[in-house]
Formats: sequence, structure tokens, C-alpha cells
Amino acid sequence: MEENGRIYGSSFSNGDKMKGKYKWLDGTIYDGDFESEKMTGKGLIRWPSGSKYEGEFCGGFLHGNGTLTSSSGCTYRGGWRMNAQHGIGKKEYSNSDVYDGLWKEGVQEGCGKYSWNNGNTYIGNWKNGKIEGRGVMKWTNGDTFDGFWMNGVRHGSGVYRFADGGVYIGTWNNGLRDGKGTFYPAGTKLPSLKNLCTSLETEHFIASKSKPVKRSLSENIPVVSRLSSRPKSQRTLSLSTTTEWTLQDQSDLVYEREYAQGVLIMERIRDCSVSSVKNKSQNNKFSVNHVEKSSYMDIFKAHRGYFLNLNLQLGIRYTVGKITPVPAREVRSSDFGDRARIRMFFPRDGSKLTPPHCSIDFYWKDYCPMVFRNLREMFKLDAAEYMMSICGDSGLRDITSPGKSGSIFYLSNDERFVIKTLNKSELKVLLNMLPKYYRHVKDYENTLITKFFGLHRIKLRGGKKVRFVVMGNMFCTELHIHRRYDLKGSSQGRYTDKDKISGNTTLKDLDLKYKFHMDKKLRESLLKQISIDCKFLESQNIIDYSLLLGLHFRAPENLKALEQTHHGSMHRQKSLVPADEGEPLILPKGLLLVTHEPSVVNTAPGPHIRGNPLRAYSMGDNQVDLLLPGTARLRVQLGVNMPAQANKKVEEDHSNNNNKNKKKKKVEGRDDDDEEEAELFEVYDVVLYMGIIDILQAYNLRKRAENAYKSIKFDPLTISVVQPNLYAQRFINFSQNKVFPQTPC
Repeated sequence: MEENGRIYGSSFSNGDKMKGKYKWLDGTIYDGDFESEKMTGKGLIRWPSGSKYEGEFCGGFLHGNGTLTSSSGCTYRGGWRMNAQHGIGKKEYSNSDVYDGLWKEGVQEGCGKYSWNNGNTYIGNWKNGKIEGRGVMKWTNGDTFDGFWMNGVRHGSGVYRFADGGVYIGTWNNGLRDGKGTFYPAGTKLPSLKNLCTSLETEHFIASKSKPVKRSLSENIPVVSRLSSRPKSQRTLSLSTTTEWTLQDQSDLVYEREYAQGVLIMERIRDCSVSSVKNKSQNNKFSVNHVEKSSYMDIFKAHRGYFLNLNLQLGIRYTVGKITPVPAREVRSSDFGDRARIRMFFPRDGSKLTPPHCSIDFYWKDYCPMVFRNLREMFKLDAAEYMMSICGDSGLRDITSPGKSGSIFYLSNDERFVIKTLNKSELKVLLNMLPKYYRHVKDYENTLITKFFGLHRIKLRGGKKVRFVVMGNMFCTELHIHRRYDLKGSSQGRYTDKDKISGNTTLKDLDLKYKFHMDKKLRESLLKQISIDCKFLESQNIIDYSLLLGLHFRAPENLKALEQTHHGSMHRQKSLVPADEGEPLILPKGLLLVTHEPSVVNTAPGPHIRGNPLRAYSMGDNQVDLLLPGTARLRVQLGVNMPAQANKKVEEDHSNNNNKNKKKKKVEGRDDDDEEEAELFEVYDVVLYMGIIDILQAYNLRKRAENAYKSIKFDPLTISVVQPNLYAQRFINFSQNKVFPQTPC
């Protein structure tokens, strides 16, 4: 049978499902399963070039598990997602190279092993198809490097082991040795594995937080000749002075070196013989252990966040592992409150209940473990995935706080979770609110309120207490978030200085120039949930919360060209990313709502997202997915993957307004007295992500005093600090009228 120039034949049919063969005019042939006239199920497709794919299909895409053999001789076996390698897979290249590991959207990303045809191997992390993160490279000559990489080259701390047994521990910058390091010749006793890991991780943390220091090779630094050409038993180190040392056996020596962009600029010898250590300890009034402890505390004072990071990971791994085996049950009143907690001491050397670690001694407290365990299960979080995300080898990343609270923020490596430090009053508010919060989250699966997954406290010996809360990241999406807004509904002081705005700046109410129009049914569902959540927060006497709004403009790139023509040009495009984003002009690919079909394509909205897909008025009140041509198909849920049109009023150059108005009125055949000139708008297709954050500020005595003071100085309706009922109503009105107004007929 021929259809639209194609040849099709089916062997059997069962409703919408059938099995058969489809041939295109260009010679491409598919033989396999169909559903709703699309390739869905298992099948085999052959292209005229000689390439073939055998495996799973979904909605006409290579989707699932399958094997692709290309005409060039490459073979890939593994997971697929919408025609791209995605998940676990193994690729054998035509030149005999082999990669076996994780893929994302067609490139290597995650953990994997690469074997070159010359015998070199790498096992470790990848990003965007290049070696990046922690990994081990082994060369055929026997050399090995274990450390950090960036963009395919050594970058950061690492350990380089030579084939002859020598070891160099130091730092690299863009593939070259740079900075201080230590060389242990073959036969020298190496430091313990625990100290080596501590040194490696600490140096990498310091290097990642510090700006590179530019060094000049013309500085007056004595350059040392290489020692490898000298006899092993006795060597002489010659400096620019007349000083000369005669060294003992090499096995008692280590070399402290310093490099600048791969060039050795300084070297000195550190004698590690037993006699040398004894003589030094006899002449020192402090013991060796005391000196090590002091230096360790000095490092902690300089890099406290790093050790807090380690302590947090150790504590979460311990408590989640402890609570997970407990049989599931409904929470009780005794599971709430300050007394429902797990307490533990983590000495550095370990104990019967805790493992040894590379941080410092600390006390750990886990609040309401059974409640948060049930919350994690409610949000369908697997305990193992939760621990791996936060406690994995990749660690946590510091992120800049957009607020004035001074809190420290961490982001998990996979960007699923945000960890924030709390003050004592915020901790009390959360503990008091937790029973009602638990019930609210259970009753409203589409709630926009921040999702909490854990509440912890760390106390250092002689130090202050540090409290943490683990939350879900509302912007955990594969789409790029171009703009971020923190909206409270107030106007007093709610703007950002222009000289402080960058690509990742979180903007405020007065910075928002857009109004977002969306499908009638989507808007009703969103505003209804915002009202329900605000009433709950009002009942808990909470104020100062805000709507965190993220915008993905539906254009692959931002538009620098539009910015150049923004002033003095009447030619404006629709559905473009704003002009001030600063990148080349590329037209968007648009947005399209389609009926949700779970059996066709897996459109899971992401981690810790519950509820059913939203219904759209424009699609006959059916549940819908968002189809992004050339990118993905996404499930539309409250606060996630919500399509909209962002309207921005055009502000023309005032000097040219008169001529433009006259010209426009003349074309339209209007007089000045007929009617006002029609307003011009820029219209952008956007995908919205949002949630209600900062819900731990109670309207206490201090806030009452702040309200009284600011009400005298400013308009009481514009200030942020008002009574909970007024705050909730203003927040709802602002959302309905200013942010998500009703679409004009």
C-alpha cells in the first residue's frame, strides 16, 4: 500500500496496535511495532547509508534500549531518549576506542570508562562529552594520575604516580603543574591513605575557591637543576648561593616543589628520616600530635564551609541509613517537636557507631527523622538516591544567596536539592509549623510551598551551632533558566541596582516588566493553589514569603542583535528572548500543547514532583504535555513546565514618538481626536517554573515593631512587613492582577 509517497504493509492489527513494515521513498525501511500510526514498541530500522538500529521505539523516536550500528563501523548499545543516547550505554568506535558509562542527550556525562586503542584508559566523571571532575587516567607506560579534571585536562589537585614508583602530589592548571607540591621518590614511604585523601580534597577546595595567582618567571627565584641525572645514593642540591648539602639515602627524603605554568621554579629537600624527626621533636616543646592539631584547626578557620560540608554529608548518610530500615508507619504526635530527634557524636577516629572521617570532631542532631522520612516517601524520593545526591563523592556546591539573611546555601551536584543554614528562630518556626505543614502537603499534592526533606544541626567542639534544612530545588530542569524573580507583592525597596544585575541575578518586584498570559484552565489551577497556600501560611502567622519565578525563553539563544536595534527601530519580532540577554539573534521554535499520553512517552516532570498533569482549556479540558520541537516533551504540572506568553510593553524613544504617531495615524486614517494610539507589546514564548519560598518568618514582636516604624516613614500598603492576613491578600491580588492577569478577549 502506498501512502503519501511511502510504501506500507502490515502483517496483523489489534486496534491501534499493529506490526508491519514501512518504507520511505529514500530507501529507509522500518520493520516492527506500530501504535496510533507511529513507531512504538520494538523494531528494526535501516537507512540507505547502511546504518541500522534495532531496539525500542516510542512515538516515532528511538526511545528505550537498543543497538545502533553506523555505516562508519561505530556500534552503540544502551539507552536512548528521543533519538539521542541517554542513560547507560557502551559505544565502540571505528578506531577501536571504547566508552562504557553514562550518557546525556547524546554525549558522555556522568561516570564512565574510556579505553583508547593505544592502551590508555580513564575511569571517572564526564561532562558535556569531556573529562571533567574526579577521575583516574592510566597510561600504557605505567604512569597514573588520580585527581581532578576540567575540559579534558588535569585541573585542580591530584596524585601523579610514575611507573618507577615515584609520586607527585600537587595542583595542576589547564594541564600544567602550577603551584606547590610534594615529590616522593621511588622507595619513599608515602603518607597514609586517609591523610592523602584529606590533602587532595582540601587542596582542590582551596584551589576552586581561590583566584589563580599570576607568576612572573623573571622574578629573582633560584632555579634548581633536575635531580634525576644525579646518583641515587648521594646527591647535591646547588642553589645560587655557595650553600651545599650532602644528602642521605633517597628513601628518607621528599622534595617540596613549586611550579609556574609547568616550569619548576623552586625546590627544597625535606628530610623525613627517623633520626631527623626525633631531633626535631626533642627541640620542640610541643608534641607532633599537638602541632598537627593546631595546623588542622587553622585550615578549618580559613575554610570552615568545606568541613561543614563534610560533616553535613556524614550526618545525613548516618541518619538516613539508620531510619530507612525502620518499618513504615503513619506519623504520631510524638514524632514532632524538638524532643523527636537523633543525637550522635562523630569523632574523627571513629567509634562503635560512627565511621572514621577526614573532618573534625562534631556533634550531630537530626530533627523529627520519622516525619521527614515520610515526607521523602510522599515525594517519591528513594533513600539511596537521596543519599547519593547529597553525600556522593562529587560533594556539595556553594551558591550565592539572593537575600539579606546571610544564610549559607549549598546545591547538590545533580542540582536536585538546596541546603540552607537557619537561625534559631527559623528552626523554631519550622518545628512548630511541621505538624500542619505535613498535613497540608499530604492534602494538596500540587502545593507550591517549599518542599522540606530534612532538618539537622551540627555543633563543633567549642564552636557555635549550625542548623541546616534540606529543600527541593524548584529550578531542577534540563531547560536553561534565563531570568529569576523573587516576588513579594510589595514595592518599597523592591528593585535591583542596574550595575549589580548579571545573568544569574535574582530580580525583584519592580524589575518585573512582564505579564504572563496562559491557558484559561492552567491559570485557574495555578491561582487556586496560590490562594490555598497563602491561606495556610496566614493561619501559621507567616509573612515575608515570596514567589520564586524562573523563566525559560523559548529561543535556543539570547538576542544581542535585537538589543542593537532596540532603540530607533519599529521592526520588532514576536516570541524572542529579551534584548538585554546579550547573545546572537536566533528565532524561537515555539511552544505546543499536546494531549498527555503516558503510554507513548515518559514525560516525568523531574524529582520530587507529585500530582497529575494539568488540564488545558485549549485542549478540550484534557491533561496536557508541553512539546518543545527539537528538544523534549514535558509533563505540565503546577509550577513545572508551564507554558505562557510574556508580554512586555514597548517603551519607544520619546524623541521619535511624534513622527511615528503621525505616520501611524495617517496610515490608519485616524485624526488626533478619534482615539488614542494602540500600545505596542513585545511577546515572548516562555516556560515557567515557580514555587513559594522563605516561609519561616513569623509575624513576631520584632516584625510588629518594624511594621510600626516603616508605616510612619512609608506608605503602609507598599512595605513588605504587614499583618499576615494583609500580606496573604496582597500576595494573591498581585499574582492575579500583575503577574498572571486574565487573558484579554
